[in-house]
Amino acid sequence: MDYNYLITFIPSIIFIINILLAVGFLFLERRDIGYTWAWLMVLYFIPILGFVVYLFLGRNLKQKNFYKLSAEERDYLQSEVDKQLPIAGDEEIRHSPLLSKYADLIEMNLRSSHSLWSDDNEIIIFDDGHEKFDSLFEGIRAAKKEINIQYYIIQPDSLGKKLRDELTLKAKEGVKVRLLYDEVGSKKISRKFFQELRVAGGEVEVFFPSLFKLVNFRINNRNHRKLCIIDGEIAYIGGFNIGDEYLGLNKKFGYWRDTHFRIEGTSVNQIQGRFILDWNQARKDKSESHEEFGFSYHIKRHIGTSPVQIVSSGPNSETEHLKNMYIKLILSAKQSVYIQTPYFIPDASFMDACKIALLSGVDLRIMIPNKPDHPFVYWATWAHAGELLEYGAKVLLYEKGFLHAKTIVVDGEVSSVGTMNIDSRSFKLNFEVNAIVYDEKVARPLQELFDKDSIVSTELTIERYTQRSLKIKFKEGISRLLSPIL
Repeated sequence: MDYNYLITFIPSIIFIINILLAVGFLFLERRDIGYTWAWLMVLYFIPILGFVVYLFLGRNLKQKNFYKLSAEERDYLQSEVDKQLPIAGDEEIRHSPLLSKYADLIEMNLRSSHSLWSDDNEIIIFDDGHEKFDSLFEGIRAAKKEINIQYYIIQPDSLGKKLRDELTLKAKEGVKVRLLYDEVGSKKISRKFFQELRVAGGEVEVFFPSLFKLVNFRINNRNHRKLCIIDGEIAYIGGFNIGDEYLGLNKKFGYWRDTHFRIEGTSVNQIQGRFILDWNQARKDKSESHEEFGFSYHIKRHIGTSPVQIVSSGPNSETEHLKNMYIKLILSAKQSVYIQTPYFIPDASFMDACKIALLSGVDLRIMIPNKPDHPFVYWATWAHAGELLEYGAKVLLYEKGFLHAKTIVVDGEVSSVGTMNIDSRSFKLNFEVNAIVYDEKVARPLQELFDKDSIVSTELTIERYTQRSLKIKFKEGISRLLSPIL
């Protein structure tokens, strides 16, 4: 047999196989055009291997009833939403100038994400890790009945061990403890790490676990949420994960600037429900009856006065709820939009919203870290932020350490804090959750934090941006091409 003759056909065979795989990708999965082209580039330039990468990083997640709610649960959830619709007819909405102004946004969140609204919430803002974790551990120690906690990242360092030990003590006291962490985000965690907590009666589950710790076909769909609910009455939501770096103890990042909410009020029910849905999905033993998804946790009205909605989205969502919420917020702005984000790699619709706001005379300010944790993401962020400079955006580079806050404030009236970054990963691929607050008493302090952070930031002016080197322009160009899949 003439093997040399066969070898000459191998490139052609590989090319044909790759074309068939690419065609299958195009016709079998409905995707955003930019996302599709990015993957086609990968398939074209990295034959065969590119498709293997796609199997791990590019596949869609099923959308219909991902959380396997029973018909009764789906009907109950819809009935709760229907009670608040239509928003325009709600008496409390009509009598509040601020709520009336944003009634269409409230209704959009209700219809798209089943985000019930409540107006009795009390919110404390944390912008420093030491203060946030002091409060969190104080709440854990005071727990009487139940602690539900989930984080994208839990590091097996001093802070991670402290959390584990505090939860173990509460489990020994008879408090129901449930801990959920993401397999990829918490890749340094071993099963043994939480063994004592399990022995004490605590329950620990992993979201989308790997096969033999090596293979994970859902590596691209991560649970990026950071939640803690104590006794169904107090909830924490925001950007802080669990690790020493979030206390500013990592030399690479330096001071860690993030934003987190502590919430008391009826919206805690929604956060509890969000946890229960994720918990039921992650449980290994599916034979046990799962817990109802959280709206059985109704608490008494609180003394707070902040109207809140809890909005979540994920790869199982039919629409990009959180991205759409941000876009509507930006387009509703009359005076100002303040955004803090570690990554700014939006899609075309988000960029268009920013440009429309800027052309309408809105003061749009974006703060990003000037310390990259992912090179491609960093230069893609520069490319997108630089484009908005031409429209009059003010771009600030945080210099004190690493900025990880995920915050938007519009007109000093409405604000949102949560886990969503401004990138395709958070828009499409990750499970995310944000709290949106319709209250100046919360928006103003967040805007003041932005102003305070501006003091330790430098401005990326259009003159500075246009003078960047050819090397940086090349990095931006490559990163921008890859941005739909970063």
